[in-house]
Amino acid sequence: MPPLAFRTAVTRGPPVFRRQPFRAPIPLPHLHGALSQPHSQTHHHHLTYKYKYPRVPPSNCTSRSPFSTYPSNPNPNKPKQAATMAAEKTAGWEKQIKRNPHPDFKQVEASRPPYDPSTRFTYTQTPDPHWQLGSGANTPPPPDKKHIAIDPHAASRPPGANYKLLISAVVPRPIAFLSTRSADGASTNLAPFSYFQLVGHDPPLFVVGFASPLAPEAGAKDSLRNLHATGECVINIISEEFVEAANSTSVNAPYGVSEWAVSGLTPVYDCQTVGCARVKEAVFAIEGRLESVREFESRATPGKVSTTLAVIEGTRFWAREDAVNEELNMLDLKVGFFSIFSSFFFLLPFFSFSVTD
Repeated sequence: MPPLAFRTAVTRGPPVFRRQPFRAPIPLPHLHGALSQPHSQTHHHHLTYKYKYPRVPPSNCTSRSPFSTYPSNPNPNKPKQAATMAAEKTAGWEKQIKRNPHPDFKQVEASRPPYDPSTRFTYTQTPDPHWQLGSGANTPPPPDKKHIAIDPHAASRPPGANYKLLISAVVPRPIAFLSTRSADGASTNLAPFSYFQLVGHDPPLFVVGFASPLAPEAGAKDSLRNLHATGECVINIISEEFVEAANSTSVNAPYGVSEWAVSGLTPVYDCQTVGCARVKEAVFAIEGRLESVREFESRATPGKVSTTLAVIEGTRFWAREDAVNEELNMLDLKVGFFSIFSSFFFLLPFFSFSVTD
């Protein structure tokens, strides 16, 4: 198998753009800044460039945050007809790839018991509290059941098979409810991403995977487009009080149509290190700066970029006062009942679950 092809943009202080010379350069989104000299250090034929993001406030800037240079009250009420059309388009696309195991979700949902608001996390003992070193599994696997080797790139394997297999196997998975803003502050975006994880605490580092290339003209996701252009975002953690509203933002809306209006959630422009909004309803939120971004080529379609990985450094934490302890180092999961299971979204009837933007 050939080496995995990728191109990387690193953002420590001024963002840095790296590219391997075996392919044409990535068309970058519009950046307010000048290209500096290549970095003196190269690795494996990487060419490193540095871009700066000067924070020049637009003329209508009235932000309350001393670190924010974007307008504090952008108009999130773009025509909802566009979002409705996007929802229909998303539903049609979902039917084609047959990702949703429930063709008629409302009928399936009606067969289930009503939601129980009293349900909370419960702490129990481990399955075998008396387990000792070397004891092996609590319950041995069935001796007559063999494992099957699956080639993710087999010629006969459907394009969506890997996705369906992995999201059913790698569970539970947390959801990054990402708030971003365009470089000029004119448009905002709010979308959930299930390819998300915490990877470090000093500094606080998070990864978000986007099923798209980096360049806008090549079909970059709106959130990725904004994140790369500004280097900023807010990662909001979803809780059950607004899970339906969060799910509604998965609609594949056109760029410039804000999911804030689709969801009805409340943007709060009081962040201290970034210019985009946090979700007021979220019990916990993280201001983040883009540390690096890296593209990966498709194995199924050589030459096509299929995935972009963003590494984000947390710069501020926001915790609701009734959920965090006095030492500010632990949250009470009973407050808000944090939605850490991505399967929550598969249980909702809106758009057959599409975490796409």
